[in-house]
Amino acid sequence: MARLSVADGTLIVEVEGLDKLWALRSRLEIPLANVRGATADPGIVHESKGLRLGGTSLPGVITAGTFRSAGEWVFWDVHNPAGAIVIQLADERYSRLVIEVADPRAAVALVEEAMRAAGAAS
Repeated sequence: MARLSVADGTLIVEVEGLDKLWALRSRLEIPLANVRGATADPGIVHESKGLRLGGTSLPGVITAGTFRSAGEWVFWDVHNPAGAIVIQLADERYSRLVIEVADPRAAVALVEEAMRAAGAAS
């Protein structure tokens, strides 16, 4: 599971607990200017993850780490599909972050509000 926050125009994704070990990452920082949107998408876990290039993949248990699919880099950290959100990125190493959060609606609202505020500030 991951926790989202926003500070100084940056979306911060903190990977929590043992997921740091499974995903081989503890934190991602993305400038809000490179965030294109976020959606709650529990069905995404049924998509092909592609080639795992670091991390853990136990079907039905956990998908965590860096994957390469259809020419894109995707970061995953999902145990429970009900909490999955997808954050679309541009001009970043990862084109998408697929992460599990405690409250998908609140997380999507946080990202959307931060994008609006960043757009209003620029």
